[in-house]
Amino acid sequence: MPLSTDARRQFDRVLDRCVADLPEDLRDLLDEVPLVVDDEPSAAVLSSIGLPADDQSLCGLHDGIPFTEQSVEHGVVMPPQIMLFRGPILRLSGWRGGSPDVRRAGELSRQIWITLVHELGHHFGLDEDTLEALGYG
Repeated sequence: MPLSTDARRQFDRVLDRCVADLPEDLRDLLDEVPLVVDDEPSAAVLSSIGLPADDQSLCGLHDGIPFTEQSVEHGVVMPPQIMLFRGPILRLSGWRGGSPDVRRAGELSRQIWITLVHELGHHFGLDEDTLEALGYG
């Protein structure tokens, strides 16, 4: 089901607050690493990481070479980006259609925060186990 304009607006407002709450160093990073927000991951994105085209659980993705692995040996490559997907995050937070329920606002904020910090962690070379241990799994 396509997201409503209200759902998008509420998600984006909560995301803006999460970005504003990041430590200044991480917020500054978003000037260099674009944050792309889509309703759902495309089939091409899902395929690129080995997920089936109908997967509905991918909340975010760091696309690029982690900062800790960047080298002049990589030559010209596309710059990294961080992608967040509204639909999966809204569903994970308990949203079931229409505008997100006010009762779910705290959970939505938590899920956006976890996903954003998780993908920023990947940018800095943290793996899934480390992110899980830090509470951002």
